Amino acid sequence: MNAPIVHGGGITAAAALHGGRPEDWLDLSTGINPNPVSLPDIPMRAWHRLPDRHLIDEARMAARDFYRSGHIMPLPVPGTQSVIQLLPRLIEQGARVAIVGPTYGEYERAFRSAGCSVDLVDGIEQVTPRHRLVVVVNPNNPTGRVYAPDVLAALAERLAARGGMLVVDEAFGDTAREMSLAPYARELPDLVIFRSFGKFFGLAGLRLGFVIASTSVLERFEELLGPWAVSGPALTIASRLLRSEIGGISSNLTKRAAALRAILSAAGITIAGGTDLFTLVEHDDAAALHAHLCRNRILVRKFDYAPHWLRFGIAADAAGDERLAVALRDYSR
Repeated sequence: MNAPIVHGGGITAAAALHGGRPEDWLDLSTGINPNPVSLPDIPMRAWHRLPDRHLIDEARMAARDFYRSGHIMPLPVPGTQSVIQLLPRLIEQGARVAIVGPTYGEYERAFRSAGCSVDLVDGIEQVTPRHRLVVVVNPNNPTGRVYAPDVLAALAERLAARGGMLVVDEAFGDTAREMSLAPYARELPDLVIFRSFGKFFGLAGLRLGFVIASTSVLERFEELLGPWAVSGPALTIASRLLRSEIGGISSNLTKRAAALRAILSAAGITIAGGTDLFTLVEHDDAAALHAHLCRNRILVRKFDYAPHWLRFGIAADAAGDERLAVALRDYSR
């Protein structure tokens, strides 16, 4: 399980294998908003100086209000991947971990690399008293499954009663804000929530995320990450955008997702789940469909552990929708 995991977004590798220039491809392999928001003005001092404390504090206050975490000031981190790799440091070596899957593979890889015993479970009902830490991605990637906040809060309380911890990854939570556990965090000291910034705003290259947790956990992450983990420009952008009006972003994502689902349904493809940022499909010959799309310079996400699945991200506009629709019609002929 120590082998690198293949993620979406590998346009360069796809182009090298199937031809064309990377810019010729339609990348539907990620769960990232394909229409990035406009960047706010960034003062030159944010580039010139190491990030001052006030930049960190401003970003944390903006995140607190945006995520509705009450008195908890979310910690900015250089992408949630950075703290996923640190999670084993929060528990004793060799502890047993439950990961509700199938889901984002880096969790299993991080815990196994640290010598933890990992159980991949189908649902939270399979969590047992042996599990010291439980990971739930909510909404889940790639299935889109969602647990209601009160259900996860009850799980967090059960785990805390026996010295355990619940980690909830809300990387796609901005498309289902009503399902966020963040408002419960102040009452659940053994809860850790990860939030992604780049997916919703279309700025994945910024490498920015936030952690919502107790003061002791946040201080531990801050210590492990070291000083100046997040750049001044990233903190500035977060402060501005987290206080901006997001209704237009959400509305556009919903429209783009509806357009994708309509195209897939028209092609006779079975939709198995998803969110407003991606749709999971089942196909009897997913490998052949994936290869056909690659020949048409369209990249979608395939899964080695589920060869009948493909995950489609949303296109930026109607032109991208039509390009996908044409390729799917050609496949069915």
